[in-house]
Amino acid sequence: MGELIGLASVTAPFLMVLGIVWISKRSKLEERRLEATAGASAEKAAQYASQIQRLEDRVQVLERIVTDRGYDVATQIEALRDTRRVDDEIGSGTPLDIKHGERV
Repeated sequence: MGELIGLASVTAPFLMVLGIVWISKRSKLEERRLEATAGASAEKAAQYASQIQRLEDRVQVLERIVTDRGYDVATQIEALRDTRRVDDEIGSGTPLDIKHGERV
């Protein structure tokens, strides 16, 4: 029985040190996981905020069209469509109606 107490008194400090190291490593790992999750959540929140801002801008345009009495609603909607087509054509890349080959 005395040998068992002696063995326990020798190994207990080593086991305590191993436990402390294991707990500290585990807490650091959990902290990193939380930071990664927080970063991803912040990025998604920024994307959502940007999307909400675009939608609010669109709603304001629609509200302005509906509430302004001096203008024809159909004319303004067509004007918006024409503007959108011009915006789409500006950065469209290579035109599809190429009549001549490439010139070098």
